Amino acid sequence: MPYAQLRNSFHLSFRKISLLVLVLFVYASTYAQDERMNNPEHQAKPYYFGITIGFNTSQYKVQQSEYFTKFDSVMQIVPTWKPGFQIGIVGNLKLTNFVDIRALPQFMIREKSLTFHFPNNDSTFTSGFESVLFSMPLEFKFKSDRQTNFRFYVCGGGKFDYDFNANSNSKKTNDIIKVKPIDFGYNLGLGFEFFYPNFIFSPEIKVSNGLGNVLKRNVGEPTNKAIDRLTTRMIFISFYIQG
Repeated sequence: MPYAQLRNSFHLSFRKISLLVLVLFVYASTYAQDERMNNPEHQAKPYYFGITIGFNTSQYKVQQSEYFTKFDSVMQIVPTWKPGFQIGIVGNLKLTNFVDIRALPQFMIREKSLTFHFPNNDSTFTSGFESVLFSMPLEFKFKSDRQTNFRFYVCGGGKFDYDFNANSNSKKTNDIIKVKPIDFGYNLGLGFEFFYPNFIFSPEIKVSNGLGNVLKRNVGEPTNKAIDRLTTRMIFISFYIQG
């Protein structure tokens, strides 16, 4: 049942994201038909800045340990997607007419949870993780030709994350899972640029996967020993306003 609920939740989120992409494509095709070219001098700028705000959803990816398979202390570990929020700035440097490199320092609030099922008394326990995170992605941006006032792009690169809540939570004795403050990983996404007379508006969808094992080992806890690796997964919907 938990896996079915998680699968249904993921499919629902995927359908919403697909619908949003479709709406953006329809809007882009209509907007690109405007004959007036807004902000034509933007093509000549070697660099520019902006702000970003958006929403995210995240969960942990769990890799079980040998302890989980050999012992029956924990029957099941189910990660859950949780919503979050981010805000930051963007610095964009033009490399060629079709390739940029950009830095995206941002602060975000995110939440994840793990639900443990114990067979002995047929009970469950959910451990939540609230994070106040500083994230520093560095990404390449591959742009299409500008179609009057519209352009499509894809982006990808690496990131460094620091969780301010991880150190404070590690001091709590009642937490059955503890995590490390530092993580790193990669981002992949796509977006659209809509050119207005005085600014560029860019909606963007992006996935972000952590590569580091953020689990802080505590050998005394069966719930901790049942996990070998704990990595992060996130989906972003961001909105950029750039000059």
